[in-house]
Amino acid sequence: MTAGTTITDGTTAEHELAALQREHGRPLFALLLRLCDGDRQRAEDLVQETLVRAWQHPEALRTDAFESVRPWLLTVGRRLAIDARRARQARPPEVGDAILENARVCADHAERSAATVDVREAVKTLTPEHREVLVLVYFQGASMAEAAQALGIPPGTVKSRAYYALRALRRVLPGYAADLR
Repeated sequence: MTAGTTITDGTTAEHELAALQREHGRPLFALLLRLCDGDRQRAEDLVQETLVRAWQHPEALRTDAFESVRPWLLTVGRRLAIDARRARQARPPEVGDAILENARVCADHAERSAATVDVREAVKTLTPEHREVLVLVYFQGASMAEAAQALGIPPGTVKSRAYYALRALRRVLPGYAADLR
C-alpha cells in the first residue's frame, strides 16, 4: 500500500496513520522515552519508525485476532528501541562538537621531527655550562639537587643556569616560546 491510496472502507492510508498516531502515539512515546533513557529526540524518531512499520504492514493492523493494535505497536517500538541501543553499543561513542573544540591538538610526526631539529640547533648555541644544566635537568629528568651533585656546583647555580639557558632558548626559538614556559 502506498500513501494516499484508497482503502476499501473509504479512508486513505494517511488518515489511518494519523488516527493511529492520535490514539496510540502518547503511550508509545512514553514507553520509548523510558527505553531511550529520557532522550526525547531518539524516542520521537522511534515513534516515527514504528508508524512507518505500521504503514508497511497494514495486514497486521487489520487482523481480527486482537481488539487493539496498541500491543502490536508497543512490541514493534520496543524491538526498535532494543535494536537502536545495540547498534549504539556496537559503535564507538559519538563525540559532540564541544568536546572536539576543547581537545588538545597533537602535532604530527613531521612537525615533531622539525621541532626536534630546531631545538637541537638552538641548544648548540648555548654556552657549555648552560647546555650541561639544561641537558641534565630537562632532557634527562634530573632534579636540581641531582644535577648540582653531578656537576659539583651549588643548587642555586644550577637554578640560575637553567633559567638563563631557557631565556636564551626563547630568544633563539621565538615560535616555541609557549612550549618553553
